[in-house]
Amino acid sequence: MSATLVIRHQVDEYATWRELYDSLDYLRAQHGCTEDRVWRLNDNANDVLVTHDFATADQAAGFARDPELAAGMQRGGVSGSARIEIFTDA
Repeated sequence: MSATLVIRHQVDEYATWRELYDSLDYLRAQHGCTEDRVWRLNDNANDVLVTHDFATADQAAGFARDPELAAGMQRGGVSGSARIEIFTDA
């Protein structure tokens, strides 16, 4: 069963956030992320949706709970609460 971690949040400045996001490639790899995609809302470039694919829901949950991810989100200018959900294939 594969899993997709979906994160949606607002960022203060997309370019700053994106630089930090790209610098965390190693963290995604550590948790077994096989694919990631970044989307921005058409009329608000600072409203970001990110998907991360994993082989298992446990890997996705481990990545979501990693303190380094939380610290990176803070450094990248995530404002407010992020919505984080894990979906599995049926």
